[in-house]
Amino acid sequence: MKLKDLLKGCEAAAVTGGMELEISSVTNDSRKAGAGCLFVAVNGCGNDGRAYIAKAFEGGAAAVACEDFDGLSGISVPEGAALVTVTDSRRTAAIVADRFHGHPSGKLRLVGITGTNGKTTTVTLLHQLFRSLGYECGLLSTIANYVGSERLETANTTTDPFTLNELLSKMVDKGCEYCFMEVSSIGVEQERVTGLEFAAGIFSNLTHDHLDYHGTFAEYLRCKKLFFDRLGKDAVAITNIDDKHGEVMLQNCTARPVRYSCRRMADHGCRILEKSFEGMLLRIDGTEVWVRLTGVHNAYNLLAIYSTAVELGIPAEEVLPAPSMLEAAPGRLEVLHGPRGLSAVIDYAHTPDALENVLKTLREVAPDRCLTCLFGCGGDRDRTKRPEMAEVAGRLADRIVVTSDNSRTERTEDIMEDIRRGFDPAGLQKAAFIADRREAIRAAISFSPDGGTVLLAGKGHETYQIIGKVKNHFDEKEIVKEVFGLCSTTSQNG
Repeated sequence: MKLKDLLKGCEAAAVTGGMELEISSVTNDSRKAGAGCLFVAVNGCGNDGRAYIAKAFEGGAAAVACEDFDGLSGISVPEGAALVTVTDSRRTAAIVADRFHGHPSGKLRLVGITGTNGKTTTVTLLHQLFRSLGYECGLLSTIANYVGSERLETANTTTDPFTLNELLSKMVDKGCEYCFMEVSSIGVEQERVTGLEFAAGIFSNLTHDHLDYHGTFAEYLRCKKLFFDRLGKDAVAITNIDDKHGEVMLQNCTARPVRYSCRRMADHGCRILEKSFEGMLLRIDGTEVWVRLTGVHNAYNLLAIYSTAVELGIPAEEVLPAPSMLEAAPGRLEVLHGPRGLSAVIDYAHTPDALENVLKTLREVAPDRCLTCLFGCGGDRDRTKRPEMAEVAGRLADRIVVTSDNSRTERTEDIMEDIRRGFDPAGLQKAAFIADRREAIRAAISFSPDGGTVLLAGKGHETYQIIGKVKNHFDEKEIVKEVFGLCSTTSQNG
């Protein structure tokens, strides 16, 4: 494809070299910028790609696109190559990636979900549901990406546009009819999903998160809404109207609106009839369905996938039997049973709202059990939610263990001190502070009374812990099983 065709509509401000160059690959990684490649030097998110322009040319790149900057005049453009300045490098990267791969999102039915909580569970359940109905599908999630049945690891909730369009192209080649993906507010703001054609967009909820990046809640909301504003008129906009921001997503949205609710009249509705650790009995649009997931938040997740399937044309009578076979995403209300009637629950809850949802669910399904809540907060991230997490735990748990999460470059003790400030005197009295998360888990389980429930919040599916700049192996399921074994031995030995 010619350079001029790839950059059409990218508002090129200046060109050094020719635009008739034939481009055989595109990337935002200078290490991959070989012969015939267009390197888009993206700036403004982490490393500034413009610092690697010379390296890209040295590697044989045919062309570079970047925003103007002070050092631009000092860059030597090899003979036969081109340097193009554009007004927006992020938008250019997304347009180039989509165009080079032949607009793959338009060749399948792409469904995106945005919101603070429930994104991973919802896309995972959609992927399971549609595969159980016989459709070949792709999945782009926080936990893993799937191209058909092939599992690929993932690094971000919403990956960069080059990787994203390459994966979508592979899905098309594999015969996928649908793809379900998480759409983060950061991914929207950084133009990672620009150019993609969505068949449906889903809004789950909006609560406190990512303010370290967005700065204000209003900006966080704006980025979520921007995803809906960009849906095409042939798409469907599916929103949870029980969230106070649900209707906001539909304002000025040209896509067909669909509302779902567990509390009021809507296009699709759900009621919880029974609830236990093993699952729930739901009434969805008048039909009773048993599911293996539990909790109010999962009722919303299941209603969202049902609404999506029906609105995409799958008959309700085909959809309704399927939820009974669906399983939660790894690390989402994952229960491990141990000795002395103990239960450990591993969940990814890392926001105040998510933690409250999980604690309330555990209270409802096991009201007579002693409930211990173990949690920490990530370092180098939104500090304002730390005391809010403490308030939630203090209000809903019987015992609390505050510990580390991914502390990154912050001192764990400083993070724990931020959390401490959120406890009232009663909450503080039932809280223990243990910086080492492994030791904290051991203490929380070992000292839980017989029949108790211990919630391990914040890590979920993650099998690592980042301390400083080092990613260490840390699998909570392994640790829980080890502690359960010790508890069992202690119990047997009296």
